Amino acid sequence: MKIIIEKDFDAMSETTKNILLGHMSQAKRVNLSITAGRTPVKVYEKLVATLKNSPNYSNVHYYNFDEIPVPNQEEGITITDLRKLYLTPAAVPEEQIHPLTVANYQEQDKKIEAVGGLDAMLIGLGEDGHFCGNMPTTTLFNKETYKVTVTGNEPWFVPDMMEVGMSFVTMGPASIMKVKHLILIVNGKNKAKILKEVLTEPITENKPASILQLHPNLTVILDEEAASQLN
Repeated sequence: MKIIIEKDFDAMSETTKNILLGHMSQAKRVNLSITAGRTPVKVYEKLVATLKNSPNYSNVHYYNFDEIPVPNQEEGITITDLRKLYLTPAAVPEEQIHPLTVANYQEQDKKIEAVGGLDAMLIGLGEDGHFCGNMPTTTLFNKETYKVTVTGNEPWFVPDMMEVGMSFVTMGPASIMKVKHLILIVNGKNKAKILKEVLTEPITENKPASILQLHPNLTVILDEEAASQLN
């Protein structure tokens, strides 16, 4: 595990951008899986600014690692967010985008393996210790890509935002351990406690991200606030 601590959100985003560009600039097909949400916003802003004035990145293929379907909409929450944050501003051609869906999740691992595996994956960390869609009480460390059906009894169930019986899909811990370079980005004091717990305390499915301690090539990029409880 390599831990990089930067002064602030902008600096950690710059470092993350540079690491991703290092992968993207290789003279071969590069398979990336990237995260949605708030943490990578500046990373994508910086990447888009670079890509607009750079050579063709037609070698880079993108995969989302989880998806929450939306009733009566063609695409789910994650890929919609990724298009808005990065894929559309960066003008990534459709043939380089490979959406994970509830319909195709059972083929996800085989499809990725057939193209050489994921070269890098950019992920965040939830305050409850989840990563990707691997949530407390529904995560098994031996799972590859799998579907979760919400019962309403989960500790992370939010009635105003979720419905009992809804399903989502995610790449599981066994899938993510195969990624050649895993990049975890975390910012803010609100994540400092859980970050320390998942990186330094015993591995447990109750804090799914604790399994990342075992990844053979994990880079953790933090701002000073997120790193404030690390020794």
